[in-house]
Amino acid sequence: MPSVFGNLAKIPELRKRILFTLMMIGVYRIGVFVSVPGVDRGIVEKLFGASSGGFFSLFDMFAGGALRQMSVFALGIMPYISASIILQLLAVVIPALDRLQKEGEMGRRKITQYTRYGCVILSIIQGMGIAFYLESLRSNLGEAVVNSPGWGFRMMTILSLTAGTAFIMWLGEQITERGIGNGISLIICAGIVASFPHAVYLTISYVQKGIMKPFTLFVILVVVVLVVGVIIFFERGQRRIPVQYARRVVGRKMYGGQSTHLPLKVNTSGVIPPIFASSILMFPGTLANFIDKPWMREIQNALRPDGWAYTIIYVVLIIFFCYFYTAVTFNPIDVADNMKKYGGYIPGIRPGKQTAVYIDKVLSRITFGGALYVSAICVLPTIMIQQANVPFYYGGTSLLIVVGVSLDTVSQIETHLITRHYDGLTGPKGPRIRGRSSRG
Repeated sequence: MPSVFGNLAKIPELRKRILFTLMMIGVYRIGVFVSVPGVDRGIVEKLFGASSGGFFSLFDMFAGGALRQMSVFALGIMPYISASIILQLLAVVIPALDRLQKEGEMGRRKITQYTRYGCVILSIIQGMGIAFYLESLRSNLGEAVVNSPGWGFRMMTILSLTAGTAFIMWLGEQITERGIGNGISLIICAGIVASFPHAVYLTISYVQKGIMKPFTLFVILVVVVLVVGVIIFFERGQRRIPVQYARRVVGRKMYGGQSTHLPLKVNTSGVIPPIFASSILMFPGTLANFIDKPWMREIQNALRPDGWAYTIIYVVLIIFFCYFYTAVTFNPIDVADNMKKYGGYIPGIRPGKQTAVYIDKVLSRITFGGALYVSAICVLPTIMIQQANVPFYYGGTSLLIVVGVSLDTVSQIETHLITRHYDGLTGPKGPRIRGRSSRG
C-alpha cells in the first residue's frame, strides 16, 4: 500500500487532478452550510428532522444534507439530472437532437449547453415551489420559518437556489474536465458519504435509548456488508462474447488472426437509473408545494418513499432507464459494423446485420438481469425503514451510488498509473479494477 501512494505521488498530472477534485468537493461541502437569506435554519432543522425516512430524507440524501440546512445548495444537482433526462428522451423523438448527439464533440457541447438552460429553468420552478412552501411552514410553537415573507423573499430564494444549483453544475463539470472525472456522480457520492457520520450517531443513540434493539443493529450491519458484496460482484460482472479476427495481408505484412472478446457488462448503465428515477419521483413532491390543490396533495402523499405506489413506480422507472441508458450508450449496429470493417466476426454468426442482432439479443438478456439487480438493491432502504425502524434514509440506493462511483474512480486512477508504466492500486500481482465507462 505505501508503494501505491508513492506511485500516485510520482505522477504530477494525476496528483494535481486528485488534489483539484478534493478541493472542488471541499468547496461544495462548505457551500452546504450557507443558508438561504431570510430563513431560520434552526426551525427548519427541527421540522425536517421530524420527517426522517420520508420524502425530505430522500431529497436531503441526494442534496448532501443541504435541504436540512436550507442551504443555497438545497436543490442539489437533481435539476441538472432532470434536464439531462428530458433532453435524452427528446432526442428519441426529435431528429435534430438525435443528429446533434452523433456530431461528435461539437454536438456534445450543444447538448450540454441545452442541458444547462434546462437546469436553470427547472431550478427556477423548483425554487419557487420551495419559497412558497417555506412561507407556509410553522413550528410546533407557531414560529415562522421565514422572517419576512413576500415576493422579496421569494425572488431572493429563487435566485439563491438557482445560483447554487448552477454553481454545483459548474463544479461537476470542472471535476470532469480537470479532475479525475465523474464530476456529477462524485458530488452526489460526496453528499451521501458526508451523511454517514450523522447516520451512525443516530443509530447509536437509538440503540442506547432502546428504540432499536442491538440484534436489529447487527442484522442491519450484516445486510449492509452483504449488499456491498453483491454490488461489487454485479458491477464487475461481464458477459464476454468471443471475437475472432481473420488474417489479412497488407503489403508484405500480415495482420489479424488473433482471438479476443467483446465484454458486455451486466449493469451497463451503472448508477444512472436510480438517480434518474429518484429525480423524476421527487419532482411531483416539489410541484405540490407550488400547486396547492387537493389532487396534487394526494399525488404527493401517494408518492411517499415509504409507500407501495412509490416502490412500484420506482422499480418500473429503474428497469426502463436501465434499458434506455444502455441503448443510448451502446449501439450494437455500430459495434457490428466496426468488427466487420476490421475483419472481426463472432464464431458461428454471420458478420454484419446478424452480428448486430446477436449482440442486441445478448445485451437485452443481461440488461434485464442487471435491471432486476439494481431494482432489488434500491428498494432495500424502504424495507429497512419500515421493518427495522431505521432513523434515516439509508440503504441500497446510497450504497449502490457510493460503491459504483468508488469503483469507477479507482478504475480511472489505476488507468492513469498503468498508462505510465506503474502498477495499479492493487499492486503488480493484484487484480485489475474494472469500472464502468467514464461519465460526467
